[in-house]
Amino acid sequence: MKPKVRRPKTRNEVARYRDYEVHTIGAPRPGFHDLYHFLLTVPWWGAFAVIGGGYLALNALFALGYLQVGGIVNAEPGSFLDAFFFSVQTMGTIGYGVMAPVTRAANALVVLESLTGLVVTALATGLVFVRFSRVRSKVRFSSRVAIAPVDGVPTLMIRVGNERQAQVVDASFRLNLTRTLTTKEGMTLYRAEQLTLVHDKAPLLTRSMMMRHIIDASSPLAKDTPESLAESELELTASLTATDETSLQSVHARATWSSQDIVYGARLADVMSEPQPDRLVLDLGRFHELVPTEATDDFPYSAEPSSLAAPPRDD
Repeated sequence: MKPKVRRPKTRNEVARYRDYEVHTIGAPRPGFHDLYHFLLTVPWWGAFAVIGGGYLALNALFALGYLQVGGIVNAEPGSFLDAFFFSVQTMGTIGYGVMAPVTRAANALVVLESLTGLVVTALATGLVFVRFSRVRSKVRFSSRVAIAPVDGVPTLMIRVGNERQAQVVDASFRLNLTRTLTTKEGMTLYRAEQLTLVHDKAPLLTRSMMMRHIIDASSPLAKDTPESLAESELELTASLTATDETSLQSVHARATWSSQDIVYGARLADVMSEPQPDRLVLDLGRFHELVPTEATDDFPYSAEPSSLAAPPRDD
């Protein structure tokens, strides 16, 4: 008789992106070993619901134990509520002096509950502290990717900025593309390549900066056109890593664009102006705005007005 093979429990997942969905079949279930990560990622109300529910469940469990062993003075015999309230007082080290354990079994259960309360309180305190102390990035990226000549050379441009007034220092940028290819044998491949940036580091992330990739002969985009990008289902991903100067914690941000978000023959609008010699104006209302460029012999593209309008990104 063959021994039974214990297969891990699996589940199906759906990840929704801007233009498509990814359905994952047979993913392993996270289990309790991922509970801490889950509590760090769920909204605040979800974390408090888990902590509060666990606290009430533990007290209810110990209340059942007190009902079994008895020995609680001034508690109504067989009253679950009295046992529950005594458990809450014990776990919270409140001790009003109305109810108290009088038997060895009850005192032993109080010792066990006190130890459990210390561990649970420490875990809950640590979880809340980590959630409060964790820095959430307020970095935003332009809603569209522009490609237009800069000094006569086609250049891919993405705007990135820090929404906070607090300084973000030592920023590093990365830009990757992924495209779908079909081989001669009919095999579908997803090729990932890194795009070289003109500047991949900055000592300070300001309210508005430009990520630029020069499309020369060595660029993976050298032979591309708007039509070829759409056919290859190209996807761009930008990532940023920096340090928050206030908390000295790492800050991470990323954004993704599909081929539909790439506009040929347009540049990002100027957000900086100088109305007076000693006055600079930064207009963040134009952060996502695109401006069409004129077509040339070397770059025969000029964006249509209908392709320039796009809602701001949520990230």
